[in-house]
Amino acid sequence: MAHIRIAGAFWPVAAAAGVLVLAGCSQGDGGSAAPAGSARSAGSGDRAPSPSTGGVAIPEGADEVTRQIYVSENAIAACMRKKGFTYTPRVSGLAAAASPVDGQDYERAKTYREKFGFGFFAPAVYPDDPTVVGSRAHEAQDVSPDRAYLDALPPAQRKAYDKAMGSAKQLASGKKVMLPGCVKDGIEKGYGPEKSQAELDREHAADEERDRAAKQALNGDPTLVSLAQRFASCLRDEGIAVTTTQPTAIGDMVKFATVKTLPQDGVQKMDQDAARAELAREIGIALKDLECGKEFRAAYFPELAKHSFSGIGG
Repeated sequence: MAHIRIAGAFWPVAAAAGVLVLAGCSQGDGGSAAPAGSARSAGSGDRAPSPSTGGVAIPEGADEVTRQIYVSENAIAACMRKKGFTYTPRVSGLAAAASPVDGQDYERAKTYREKFGFGFFAPAVYPDDPTVVGSRAHEAQDVSPDRAYLDALPPAQRKAYDKAMGSAKQLASGKKVMLPGCVKDGIEKGYGPEKSQAELDREHAADEERDRAAKQALNGDPTLVSLAQRFASCLRDEGIAVTTTQPTAIGDMVKFATVKTLPQDGVQKMDQDAARAELAREIGIALKDLECGKEFRAAYFPELAKHSFSGIGG
């Protein structure tokens, strides 16, 4: 599991995503949460919405990363509920799912690429499709489900809410710490207590060694090397530049090369006709890449499951 630094402490990447969702809940340093049912009468202008109940069920067969996300988010919700506040667990989009683009499932990837290519120019052509990452509709889904509730809280209640959630605080020494609160409690329940720098350094070194060994095994596999060479030859025949034939990199090579064609200010501002033309070009390249790499990917992904590593692969 990779880790990143949050507020001077290291937490798993998935937990970090959950904390980032809570941005904006870091200003309170006083007040106390009002117990459920203690809000003023309706019409006073200070009535707080009643807290929600229950968490979200962990999907059957969920892997460890997904389980940790659900446990952490449910713990934050339960903690806030005890303090008299609402917090809706944020699990949509945090649990990693196999991308339809990567080609691991050929038929699924073909269906996706025939319409969206690699998914780069699709947001400009399909702005109202919530399944397209980066589209206007997809980004609208990322708005906190508690936004209306938070906006309705009077200032004193909002200050108490923020304090209950907890936040990052920078000390006079310059070090950042995570203040006590429901976010800290939830992360620790999902991922365990914060680890020391020495423990994290040891884990990081071990992870790097495992990644190195895994890549060496994949890039040294004679079958994968041969299939990667055939993959590259097919791409060249289709007029697509080949910059690597390493099994661990060739699967994403064409996709990443396409990123370089994106406008610097993003695709959302593109003229519709220009966006459709670029998407059509992208679809053609994505389908050629999929067909040329069909045999390679069929062999690569089972081996990747045996020799997994951090980062992009396939």
